[in-house]
Amino acid sequence: MARMHARRKGRSGSTRPFRTEAPEWVTMGTPEISAKITELAKEGHSSARIGIILRDQYGIPQVKTVTGKSITEIMAEEKVASDLPEDLTHLMRKAVRLGEHLGHNPKDRHNRRGLQLAEAKILRLARYYKNSGRLPADWKYSLDRAKLLVE
Repeated sequence: MARMHARRKGRSGSTRPFRTEAPEWVTMGTPEISAKITELAKEGHSSARIGIILRDQYGIPQVKTVTGKSITEIMAEEKVASDLPEDLTHLMRKAVRLGEHLGHNPKDRHNRRGLQLAEAKILRLARYYKNSGRLPADWKYSLDRAKLLVE
């Protein structure tokens, strides 16, 4: 797949082996994994970070094969999920950093272009989340509001 804003091809990567059932060497069950996910979420970890911790420290290669649900679904059931989706939050943090940089360096054209590209991705992603119902229909993006939301 090609890159979105550059005219280069993407990087190749490995694919995960196809599994429909949990590996037999996973010792934790569904209740223990759900409790651990809730505990890590209350500590402030994101869902991606929780997956890395479960993989590296507890030997769980994929939560969905063991529990039947994804990490974000478990976090939503336990009511510890954030209001905004994780990828949108990360893009908004990037836009806030770029906006602060441009406040100090107004002639930095390369980073102004980077801010434009980040905001374009935010608007596309927000439109998708509004259509799928994960964001309210009246949700609007602005750089000032993003500063308040991500801090």
